[in-house]
Amino acid sequence: YQQEGYFIRKNNIPKEVLESIRSECDRFVAESNKRMTESGQEVLGITQNGKRYFISFPWRESKILQSFVFGDLMEEICKATLGNNAQLYWDQFVVKASEVGTKFSWHQDSAYGDSMPHKPYVSIWCALDDVSEENGTVYILPYSEAGTRDLVKHKAEEGSNDLVGYTGDHPGIPVIVPAGSVAVFSSTAFHRSTSNTTPNMRRVYLVQYSSEEIMKIDGSGVNGEAEPFLKDGVRVR
Repeated sequence: YQQEGYFIRKNNIPKEVLESIRSECDRFVAESNKRMTESGQEVLGITQNGKRYFISFPWRESKILQSFVFGDLMEEICKATLGNNAQLYWDQFVVKASEVGTKFSWHQDSAYGDSMPHKPYVSIWCALDDVSEENGTVYILPYSEAGTRDLVKHKAEEGSNDLVGYTGDHPGIPVIVPAGSVAVFSSTAFHRSTSNTTPNMRRVYLVQYSSEEIMKIDGSGVNGEAEPFLKDGVRVR
């Protein structure tokens, strides 16, 4: 993580916890479908109806997710990456529909959110299904291949609202792991994903933590959640 910006751990989420998070994911996707259909919208932010879903802050409405994001596994990963101080910054379900789930372009997470300059935070990409190149897994670009570990300027991609920060030829390292595994990467590590060409959904729960408050670029307040989790190595939530 310190040298290349990421690491991967397999089979970390217990089966019963995995099943409960999957059920919550399906519930939130169904609610998103209903809202978009009723409003007549096909694209909302970077969500595309029937194709891909980015459902932010589901932890607010789910005791199941609250137990997970403030649990033992997340504490262990935060301490290994951020140190003894961590707060929940963001969480979201990222879902690609079967056969039509679209790609997501090369980007750094810190490029999103309209935030003031901040220390890199950590993204924990939790695979709720077995992931492969065929169903649109994430590809990570090591720092040594990107040529930088700093945040770079991104450009908006026409037609998708994606932000693009890398246009080189390196394909990235594909994360090919069974359900219940996690890919952990810095918010300045470039990553992308391809389309889902399989007949099944590809579901991911993404949880992000920071070591400090991340402020909005206009100075109006805190961006994201800033929900306390660890302080001086002790769990406070």
